[in-house]
Formats: sequence, C-alpha cells, structure tokens
Amino acid sequence: MPYFDAASSAPLHPVARQALLAALDEGWADPARLYREGRRARLLLDAAREAAAEAVGCRPDELTFTPSGTLAVHSGISGALAGRRRVGRHLVVSAVEHSSVLHAASTHTAEGGEVTEVAVDRSGAVSAPEFARALRADTALACLQSANHEVGTEQPVARVAEACRAAGVPLLVDAAQSLGWGPVPEGWSLLTASAHKWGGPSGVGLLAVRKGTRFAVRGPADERESGRSAGFENLPAVVAAAASLRAVRAEAAAEAARLRVLVDRLRAGVPELVPDVEVVGDPVRRLPHLVTFSCLYVDGETLLHELDRAGFSVSSGSSCTSSTLTPSHVLKAMGVLSEGNVRVSLPRCTTDEDVDRFLDVLPRTVAEVRERLGAPVPDPGEAAGGDRLVVDARGKRCPVPVIELAKVIGQVPRGGTVAVLSDDEAARLDIPAWCAMREQEYVGEEPADRSSAYTVRRLT
Repeated sequence: MPYFDAASSAPLHPVARQALLAALDEGWADPARLYREGRRARLLLDAAREAAAEAVGCRPDELTFTPSGTLAVHSGISGALAGRRRVGRHLVVSAVEHSSVLHAASTHTAEGGEVTEVAVDRSGAVSAPEFARALRADTALACLQSANHEVGTEQPVARVAEACRAAGVPLLVDAAQSLGWGPVPEGWSLLTASAHKWGGPSGVGLLAVRKGTRFAVRGPADERESGRSAGFENLPAVVAAAASLRAVRAEAAAEAARLRVLVDRLRAGVPELVPDVEVVGDPVRRLPHLVTFSCLYVDGETLLHELDRAGFSVSSGSSCTSSTLTPSHVLKAMGVLSEGNVRVSLPRCTTDEDVDRFLDVLPRTVAEVRERLGAPVPDPGEAAGGDRLVVDARGKRCPVPVIELAKVIGQVPRGGTVAVLSDDEAARLDIPAWCAMREQEYVGEEPADRSSAYTVRRLT
C-alpha cells in the first residue's frame, strides 16, 4: 500500500535502522563521563556531529542536536532575538513559514515584539526585493524556509541571505524539507532541520548557529549541547539521524531525478484525468518529490478517507481536514483553491506502478465524492432567473458554498451577479479561486447578517 506523505515523515532509511540498532548496544552510556563506556559514547556523539555538520555545511562546534525540529526552531528564534535585543525587537518572516516559526513569532508579539510577514506570489515564493524592503534598522532576525512543506516551492534563499547580510541581519533558514536533498545556499546565520523528514528517527532536530552570530539561550542553562538543548542526548537516535543524512545525501542526485519524473507525470496527469483541478506550487523551482493539487466541489476530509481506503496515504491543507475549520495558512497566503486539497510527497521507495495506480484510482474517487456532494456538471445551462441571485450557504462548510454557487451561476444572465452568504472561513479563499478557474469575475466581499456576502459576476 503506497505511502505518499514523506513530507510529513519519511519512512526510516535502512542505514538509520542499522545505525540505531548498533548505537543501542554501544552508545547507551553518558558521553560526559570519563570511563570506558562514556568515552565510547562520546566518540559516537562526536562522529555523528561531524557527519551532520558536513551535510549542513558548518563546523561541528556550531551544530547542536535537539529533541525535535520544532524545538530547534523555537530555540533558534528565541536565542537569536535575545542575543540581539539591543538592536531591536523586530522579526521578519515569510507568510508561508512552518507553523513552528509562526508560533514562535506569535509568542514574540505577545511579549511586546513586532513581526512583519512578507507576502508570497501565487506559486508560494517570496520576492527577494520585497523581503529586503521589510528589513529595518531595528530588525533582530529574519526567517525563511528553504522550501515549502505544503507545496514544495523553493525559496530564493541565496538572494535573501545577501540582502540580510547587507542589512546586518542574521537569517534563520528552516531547512527541514530540503536538507536531505542537498545543501542550503551559503549566507545563513542559523539553520534548523528535523531528522524524520529525511528518513532518520523522530525526536532528533538540528540547530546550527554560525560563529559570530549573537545568541543568548533562553531559560535555564544546561552543560550539554553548548547549553542550547537541555537534557541527556538520545545518542542512538542522534547516531541514526547523522548516518541516514549522509546516506540520503549520497543518493540524492539519482533519487531526485527519478522522483522528479514521477512527479511530472502526476502534475500533468491529474489535470488531464480529473476536471476542475488546480495544481499549485512552482512547476520548476520545487522539491523533486512533492506535488499539491486542489479539486473543486470536493470535501477534502472525505477525499482523504476514500484514498486511504483505496490504499494511498496522502495529506491535505483543506480546512475540512482540520479541527479549526480554517484553510491552510500556506494556501491562503498564495491565494489558491483550498477545497479538496491533496499533497502527494513520494518516499524513495515509490515505483512507476505506484503512480500508475494512483492516477487510475484518483479520477474515480473524486467523481464519487463529487456525486455524493451533489456537485454541478461542468457546463452550466442558460440563464433562467433574474440578473441577481442570493445563495444562503450559512452553516455549511467547504466545499458546499462553492458547489451552491456553481449550481446557480448559469441561472443569471451574463453580467448578472450571484451573492453567496457564508460563515465558512474557507469561502473567503475558495470563491475567488473558483472564479479564477471558471473565468468568472469576483466582485468582492461585504458584511452580511452573521456572515459575509461574496459577490460573483457571470462572464461566460
């Protein structure tokens, strides 16, 4: 049964498994002790640090192992902000950063700091000049992911790093999604990553802080890991993480070329086989193993359940797959369709047959979900009503407001309008996206009774 969610967590690499088992036998002692078992553990820890530092592109004494990638991000941001508190309390992030970065930014704001979010284009990429304009004299830190975790778009790290260097601002790069595929461009001051993203064990993060970067540990200090990560190191997991990182990087070029061909087939095949689909993310500057698309008139949660029943494990940024009922902040920032969203991220074991079967199963699955929801036929009939209709979709969740809009748009003449009343947060994103896909005009949003009114003008 194909597992297509490697961007969330990649299957354990065989080298990681071998290293983990060996380190359980040899690396159980305290590496801070001077007796034989402790010295053996210290040798393993030092070797793991050197291997990981080589892959990251930093000195071993600049690299810290943490209990998770999230903690690496939180420690990196808080430490850099504290180290440069005399400069100011301004933090710059992109609008599509991982939630760990945005949560740290929210904490900074709650503590009196200021945060600027740099917008992205429809592909999910920031503009390096716009990022540079967000930097100020009181900017203490800037954060930019190397590649997006939801749509795979690569960010212009080198150009942003150059702008940060010119402004004297340290740049923290979240490299969790890309580090297994290759080194991050030079110019960063801090870098974070997470082992389970490249096929290492969970519970191991990396935090690299360049020499010369002002950094002050927040919270109680600890003598381990340069004081930047408290507690006894999970040495077997650390050894497995470093060993697997070295292994996947050795395989990266060949595997990236192979998976890119499979993803290209998905990017081309899904829109051909399934009507009313938007493939999102940059088609060229992207991770080799990831593709994301959104399907009109589909409940994302139902679609994921049906694909799971068919044997495919995928993920989604649709609001209806979240307990918060709000669309993915990444898709929202990009201004793309969020309903029926599917992220496919292929692990290294994926075969041509796996992709063939997915392309065979997906059209039937989407059609069944659409039929269950009463989705409209693609081509609306001629106008049969007045020049303005109001659709009351209050209390209904995505994708029902868009389905109701699509059902009635043909009932108004060309130039007529449909106002959709909805209290679903996803409608604010999905109705304009539907208009762009169906070549209709999105007029705008206005307050309405216990909801918003989204007005659409029929053009075709």
